[in-house]
Amino acid sequence: MENKIAKNDEITVTIIDLSHEGMGVAKVDGYPLFIENALPGEEVRIRVLKTLSKFGFAKVTEFITKSPERVEDANLDLIRTGIAPLAHLNYPAQLEFKRAQVVKQMRNFDVEVEPVIGAARTHGYRNKAQVPVRRVNDHLATGFFRKNTHTLVPMESFYLQEPEIDEAVIAVRDILDRFGVEAYNEQDHTGNLRHIIVRRSDSTGEMMVTLVIRKKKIFQLDKIADIIVGAVPKIVSIVVNINPDKTNAILGDEEQVVYGTDHLEDQLLGKSYLISSRSFYQVNSEQTAVLYQKAIELAGITKDDNVVDAYSGIGTIALSIADSAKSVTGIEIVESAVEDARRNAKLNGVSNAEFLLGDAGELIGATDYDVLIVDPARKGLSEKFIFASLKAAPKRIVYISCNPATQARDLKLYVEGGYMIQRIVPVDMFPQTSHVECVVLMSRI
Repeated sequence: MENKIAKNDEITVTIIDLSHEGMGVAKVDGYPLFIENALPGEEVRIRVLKTLSKFGFAKVTEFITKSPERVEDANLDLIRTGIAPLAHLNYPAQLEFKRAQVVKQMRNFDVEVEPVIGAARTHGYRNKAQVPVRRVNDHLATGFFRKNTHTLVPMESFYLQEPEIDEAVIAVRDILDRFGVEAYNEQDHTGNLRHIIVRRSDSTGEMMVTLVIRKKKIFQLDKIADIIVGAVPKIVSIVVNINPDKTNAILGDEEQVVYGTDHLEDQLLGKSYLISSRSFYQVNSEQTAVLYQKAIELAGITKDDNVVDAYSGIGTIALSIADSAKSVTGIEIVESAVEDARRNAKLNGVSNAEFLLGDAGELIGATDYDVLIVDPARKGLSEKFIFASLKAAPKRIVYISCNPATQARDLKLYVEGGYMIQRIVPVDMFPQTSHVECVVLMSRI
């Protein structure tokens, strides 16, 4: 069907759905339009912004009717930047939206998707901020980029981050500004300061600051570090990361500690963890505990079980289950994460956990185990990993995923390989966003 919609057309539509990214969906003669800040059931006047062969984008110019699930005072900058694309949707409706996304992906399995486990804190929950810095009106400015652009929207309150982190970002930015530190300019690849990263320990309140810079030095850095610590006494570590490349990647390969320690310490489910600046650590501490507790519950681990935790990172899952298991083996390909995991095992006096460095797809077949726990990146598991784990035939598999689409793809191979899906439990780790974690229990038939 030929598309008769053109850029700058103004029309009235009714929103029929939300996309997986949280954008309103309307159709005009079968042609889909994706519309920011629009909810199902709303009748809106829109202006078309862009048309492609199969779909287009539009913006709301007038609300004719509004959804009862709309949050009226939502900050539109949070939606425009993608920080909180569901900020205009009330929280119970967010949980229903997320469950629907999981149901859609799991539709080929005859297993009910359980209600989403919601969060107690729906904003101010992130324990880590990675904030770009640019120059605006001749001063350093922090904010986030408008979606699909490199245009900075200046912001000082980021809504999802813990308030103490927001305050630290502003304090660090303003001190660097006073010392004349130049912001990075990505158009001509000049300037120096690219990002300010702040991590905060929920258990102690202590913070680690990482300054991502293009060049290897900041003039008077020692003095700047002392002033930063004086302004934010909870800072226990300042790290400089050098990223000289013209890239969208935030971190470079080289870094140095300029104040304090090379790590931050946090506690999770009764264990302590040393987290280095480059380590992966879940950004919602409260919901991470909920997620891991659910995974441990579903795994049903006993003192007779040998457990493998693939993609084990710094050991948070492996060490959380060690007390319940006969033994735990973590597998991780990132060397610094394995070093952190071994250090964390020693810190917690855990003697029945070991951590192997290498590709999980290669190592998983060489290990004897009863229970397998996997928590891969968004791309999911490789077929090599799946077939090797099927050959090992553990009694139970718990699959944690932040991407239900790739999880469903992988589950199909496990079902074909002789496993039965028993439980599908979504967990909301990221309120106000479209993301949802999912924990699935499988057992061998």
